[in-house]
Amino acid sequence: MFWKNEWKKLAVIVAVFLGCFYLPVGHARFDNAVLEAFHLVKWYAREHVLLCLIPAFFIAGAIAVFVSQASVMKYLGAKAKKVVAYGVAAVSGTILAVCSCTVLPLFAGIYRMGAGLGPATAFLYSGPAINVLAIALTARVLGIQLGVARAVGAMAFSIIIGLLMHFIFRKEEQEKAAAQMAMPDEEVKRPLWQNGLYFFSMVAILVFANWGKPDVAAGLWAAVYSTKWIVTSVFAVALGVMLVLWFGIKWWKVALTALPTAALAVAFPEQPMVAFAAAVVGLSAFTSTDKGEAGEWFSSSWGFAKQILPLLLIGVLVAGALLGRVGHEGLIPSEWVGTAVGGNSLRANFIASFAGAFMYFATLTEVPILQGLIGNGMGQGPALALLLAGPALSLPNMLVIRSVLGTKKTVVFVSLVIVMATFSGMVFGVFFH
Repeated sequence: MFWKNEWKKLAVIVAVFLGCFYLPVGHARFDNAVLEAFHLVKWYAREHVLLCLIPAFFIAGAIAVFVSQASVMKYLGAKAKKVVAYGVAAVSGTILAVCSCTVLPLFAGIYRMGAGLGPATAFLYSGPAINVLAIALTARVLGIQLGVARAVGAMAFSIIIGLLMHFIFRKEEQEKAAAQMAMPDEEVKRPLWQNGLYFFSMVAILVFANWGKPDVAAGLWAAVYSTKWIVTSVFAVALGVMLVLWFGIKWWKVALTALPTAALAVAFPEQPMVAFAAAVVGLSAFTSTDKGEAGEWFSSSWGFAKQILPLLLIGVLVAGALLGRVGHEGLIPSEWVGTAVGGNSLRANFIASFAGAFMYFATLTEVPILQGLIGNGMGQGPALALLLAGPALSLPNMLVIRSVLGTKKTVVFVSLVIVMATFSGMVFGVFFH
């Protein structure tokens, strides 16, 4: 009776014990991999959580509370016109140009509000993949052919993958569309232009707060970078005014957030994240205590944070342990990847796509990584395959997608990205050696 009921628990205990008993502590590669995991998660927490994820959580929460379900279904729903739905999804992702993790709260928000699986996954891919700056940097550093191929491939991928996801799960989408048709129209609480400006201000804060430093001191990108925090502050003030005028927030609550934030910005001009953190704390404080729409906004944003943030941090830890950071080794030696992606074989393109899909790339870091790999013999085809699979996916990203879509849809989505990236790399490698 014992073996019938308890053998699984015993097996787990034995496996954990053996893992602890033979833990390779003291071996240089294992010890270094553990350090790399914590280095990567520390870097991620400093560079991405406050400036990227928290604004994205607030935007996702706002989508769930302030955007009517009818509006989402009209443009992105299962019954929406395909040209409109996929066009809106691809363009929205292109404008945001966020990393594979920052796009997740936004994707979860529109999907739960009724967006069709196809348009939602098109948006999920296009956000990190169709990054105008990254494509321009690719063309300048790695060659015009790779830059153009990346741009064309990413735009085509977002639509093709979305259409394939819709076709593969069309039965579920038809049931979803039928259920949506039976839903009554929602009452509109404020004009569309007010909601539009409100969302525009939050997206602008997300974009400008994360505006990357260029490698040259001249040009438009450098000019914007030099004023990024001024522009961010202007949009933050605009958001505060809107919350008072259109959302019923007491002016003194906004003032209690704005004044300390401004004081910290003056006191620590070289550390703008201090002021940004104060603004986030203040916004969280006065929205969480509100009993109206603002309170619902915070609750929805907090719900996304609870679901997504732990999975992302766990995923970043694992990715750091396995693959390390740029220029640092994890458990998997970088030379294994380098020697496996030479030439233009099916194997080389698949390995590049597969490795890229599981690695975590911060925005723009894929270009110097590829520059080093190409210098070590990586073929042009595998280079494109990694560019098409890597920025759009990562191990942390997959964990969160699974929590939103489920295992089956996640496996299909990831597989489509890897297969299409492999095929595209092989075709590109035939023409450009």
